Amino acid sequence: MEVNGGEHEKMERPETLMEEERMTIKNTWSKVYANKEAAGIAVLIRLFTSFPSSKQYFSDFRHMEDVQEMQSSVQLQKHAVRVMKALNTLVENIHDGEKTASVVELVAKSHAHKHNVEPVYFKILAGVILEVLVEAFPESFGAEAQRAWSKLMDVVFWHVTRVYSEIGWASTERERERERETIIAIQYCSG
Repeated sequence: MEVNGGEHEKMERPETLMEEERMTIKNTWSKVYANKEAAGIAVLIRLFTSFPSSKQYFSDFRHMEDVQEMQSSVQLQKHAVRVMKALNTLVENIHDGEKTASVVELVAKSHAHKHNVEPVYFKILAGVILEVLVEAFPESFGAEAQRAWSKLMDVVFWHVTRVYSEIGWASTERERERERETIIAIQYCSG
């Protein structure tokens, strides 16, 4: 096993969000958060159907293949709302970089230590979130909003990789290969 301690240093720090981008994020988020359960469920179902390997981290619904079964799963619904509440905390504190970093740190450490989630899944989830929000709220998620949200997701992923690097996250060659394949798949889907 190799420790990815240097992985974070290779990543360039993302651009800082401008004030108008923060306001765009807050304004678009209010519509999404009003429908947090439906939006969160749509995000998780898209994640699990587009990236089935992501289900490996969820013992309560890793066996589910049927979309309707996923939609009716109380555990999936609870986790969907939890994801949306975490995003809400980020958006509510978007003007406070330290608070944003501490929220991401808590989530990243939990997912690394308790659940052994590969950091690439945060990048995958970010792409899925943006994709679902654009589809579900097309009137709110034009090009400007998409750019702002992409920058926010870049900031989040940067912090995630920083945390994983700091805790000495170890990744096997097989896991790194899966990460490369997943990134190629993301680029293919978004390009």
